[in-house]
Amino acid sequence: MSELIVVSFKDEDTADQVLNKLNALRKEYLIDLEDAVVVVRDRQGKVRLKQSVNPTLIGAAGGATWGSLFGMLIGLIVLNPLAGLLTGAVMGAGAGALSGALSDYGIDDDFIRSVGKTIEPGSSAIFMLVRKFNADKVLPELKPFGGKVLRTSLPTDQEERLKVALQDLNAVAA
Repeated sequence: MSELIVVSFKDEDTADQVLNKLNALRKEYLIDLEDAVVVVRDRQGKVRLKQSVNPTLIGAAGGATWGSLFGMLIGLIVLNPLAGLLTGAVMGAGAGALSGALSDYGIDDDFIRSVGKTIEPGSSAIFMLVRKFNADKVLPELKPFGGKVLRTSLPTDQEERLKVALQDLNAVAA
């Protein structure tokens, strides 16, 4: 089961930098992110979301794959598998892209926007849906960024451990 962690930062760029660091840690298998979204609230108070996962692209790829398989199967029945493969791929990609564009993958966008409105203007936050992570190795990597825990779905003891770790990191960074 994935856990939600929301951390805010004092400027507009830090959440992007944290996401880049988390992606590097993902490549080292130290963290397994299901989804991550960066929220920036500019100085005028406007909230912008930056999704790390493009559901339209994922939907198109999946649709093309399934469409190709079904198209080839239909093509075999009507004795033209190549035409069925190509037609199925095109139709599947289109249907998958539409499906992906209309779906909300991972963290609910309305929830992200409502929490994003609570952060200070000129700041940012990162919303992470984490399957698992190695806290002993990930938290020290986040040391230069600081941050304040806004929300989590972690058990109380783990949430407190995270808050204490970030407080210690903030105290060292200050």
